[in-house]
Amino acid sequence: MVDDFLFTSESVTEGHPDKVCDRISDAVLDTVLSNDPNGRVACETFITVGLVIVGGEITTGTYVEVNDLVREHVADIGYTHSRYGFNADACAILNAIGRQSPDIAQGVDTGGAGDQGLMVGYACRETPELMPLPIMLAHKLTKQLSTTRKTGALDYLGPDGKSQVTVEYHDSQPHRVHTVVISTQHTTEILDKTGTQITGDARQEIIDHVINPVIDKSLLDDKTIYHVNPTGKFVIGGPQSDTGMTGRKIIVDTYGGFAPHGGGAFSGKDPSKVDRSATYMARYIAKNIVAADLAERCTVQLAYAIGVAEPVSVMVFCDGTEKVPNGQLEKMVRKHFELTPKGILDTLNLRQPIYTPTSAYGHFGRTEETFTWEKTDKAEALRKDA
Repeated sequence: MVDDFLFTSESVTEGHPDKVCDRISDAVLDTVLSNDPNGRVACETFITVGLVIVGGEITTGTYVEVNDLVREHVADIGYTHSRYGFNADACAILNAIGRQSPDIAQGVDTGGAGDQGLMVGYACRETPELMPLPIMLAHKLTKQLSTTRKTGALDYLGPDGKSQVTVEYHDSQPHRVHTVVISTQHTTEILDKTGTQITGDARQEIIDHVINPVIDKSLLDDKTIYHVNPTGKFVIGGPQSDTGMTGRKIIVDTYGGFAPHGGGAFSGKDPSKVDRSATYMARYIAKNIVAADLAERCTVQLAYAIGVAEPVSVMVFCDGTEKVPNGQLEKMVRKHFELTPKGILDTLNLRQPIYTPTSAYGHFGRTEETFTWEKTDKAEALRKDA
């Protein structure tokens, strides 16, 4: 890795159209799992001006009232008035859900992987969460943006928004925040007399309420660049300005580009799909290796064949920071972690309705108890084995 560089990651709020779709798809999944832990779900959502389409393949003995669920979650996100360009009560909803192919089911029912593919997990020592600093700051900014809106601290904010953080690295370690970008939907009341720009006072309020409470002052200096709504205004947002689809923010969902991404998205997929469950396991493995002080940073790749239980490959790469050889780490992974689909489901307790909170602000680096793949309970065993 280059010693000195700039690295940028972005995040989006739950009101971003793609994240609205992730939320709906995961809410469908959780509704199924609440009554049918063995239900099979591959749910996709599409949103545009005045319309939500929910489709995919679901096999379950329970029932999901899709229309009510969509309206509930769109309203909870904040699209409850026409001034935001989308209204949960007035939008049209199309249900296009079918059943899963029996050709896939016959391989999964016997304990095999739900699809082929490669899955990647990553961890490093840059933050207490063992995540890269740029993506953690970006997530905290969008979460703070949403909190500021929902508490009414800045009542002109709308549900749609983005953040972007550029971090300057020296000797491969984060040194300072170089640039912060905040783009937030808002009402017309904060526009200046030209109607094309937000006022300087509003810009400063967003810095004071969103950026300053999140980013440690030691990372900011008089050279840090701030871009707040750099186009000038952001009145038209959400599904009115941009279509959304499930699974289009996969780099936001993972490590902000700091690590490779596997072959699939997560939201709307039940945990028999290794796209999701094995990616969670790969993060669990990488985090425990770093927590065990066996490496400063660690990338884990798992790969599966559809219908086959055991992974076709396991790779551990620590970018020269490992304290034991990578080959030994791979053997330790196979020894201490259950890598079959069933083993992953049991280890991480994944057949629960826990997925709606993952739909915004990242699947990793979270502290909620339901994010079982964030535990470091294997670290001591790995340390002793090493």
